Amino acid sequence: MSAPTTTEQDERRLYWEFVDCWTIVRRELGHLAKQPSLIAWQLGFPIVSVLLYVYVFGSAMDVGGGQDYTTFVMPGMFAMTMAFGFMNTAMAVTVEKDRGVIDRFRSMPMARSAVVAGRGVADVLHAGIDLAVMALIALAIGWRSDGSLVETVYAFLLLLLLRFALIWIGVYLGLLVPNQEAAGNLFAVAFPFGMISSVFTPPSMMPDWLGAIAMWNPVSSTATAIRELFGVSTTAGDSWIEQHAPLMSVVWPLAITAVFLPLAVRRYQALGR
Repeated sequence: MSAPTTTEQDERRLYWEFVDCWTIVRRELGHLAKQPSLIAWQLGFPIVSVLLYVYVFGSAMDVGGGQDYTTFVMPGMFAMTMAFGFMNTAMAVTVEKDRGVIDRFRSMPMARSAVVAGRGVADVLHAGIDLAVMALIALAIGWRSDGSLVETVYAFLLLLLLRFALIWIGVYLGLLVPNQEAAGNLFAVAFPFGMISSVFTPPSMMPDWLGAIAMWNPVSSTATAIRELFGVSTTAGDSWIEQHAPLMSVVWPLAITAVFLPLAVRRYQALGR
């Protein structure tokens, strides 16, 4: 009986990497199906923010150009929901690390990439559910997209691309922090990351130093790009980064993924050493 060729070995390796990854995805989705309240808990802050900024502060907000604030802020809320999602990833990874779940996975004959990749795929699917719920809330309060169907779909894909990139930051931080209490403190990082952006107001209306930070925030590039796709007018400023928001809404996530995906995999492989 002849030994398997290199090509056959590579095919088998890819097959088992896919199978092991899908096993992790099924496990994570199973947890979500058994605990649907997790979706409501994770969407609590964005939903409260929608109610607060649309119904409480909305009448007092002016973003220039006579723009309706609900039309302006809802795309930003979509982007903020995706941005804050990495906190959920970091916390989930930290909990599994503290409970020894990741150590058990590492002791099993499974692909080393499966745990990290499976977490990424499961969180993207979870983000899709979050985004669908937020879209339904937006429709309920009167928000509508004035872009074409293709433009609207592309806008939601950009949102998922941002979430996909930030997953790897969440995985890396979840593996890096020592315990769940430390993971909870990561909110101090997530809050300014989501808030100091163009989510609620254009950077041009902020103090110069704060506006510069906001306009170079990856969340701002995605928020500005999807506003254009949704048909919102007068959203981009005069700076280079704002004028090229559609390009940067792709470049930023790719750059984040290129940096933090290898770091997350390396950190996972270094556990227990």
